[in-house]
Amino acid sequence: MRSRFSAFAVGDASYLLATWHPSTRPAELELDESTRWYRLDVLRTERGGPLDRDGVVSFDAHYRSPDGAGVQHEISAFLREGGRWFYVAEN
Repeated sequence: MRSRFSAFAVGDASYLLATWHPSTRPAELELDESTRWYRLDVLRTERGGPLDRDGVVSFDAHYRSPDGAGVQHEISAFLREGGRWFYVAEN
């Protein structure tokens, strides 16, 4: 989760696509360059430990855009395949 937030913060769409599960990954991703992501607060996690195959992360991602500051709240599901975690979808 933190690495994906960092990718949003630096505008790395290729990393975001590479860590998105193929079953839900879009063909392309265009990031809004006018939005600056600056803080991630992980609120809760379920599973996602070393022996788990899946996990859920509840978080607030803080940003600034031309319209002002904001917070995006999300509950995201992840799957581990081949030793790597992949974002599946927002719950």
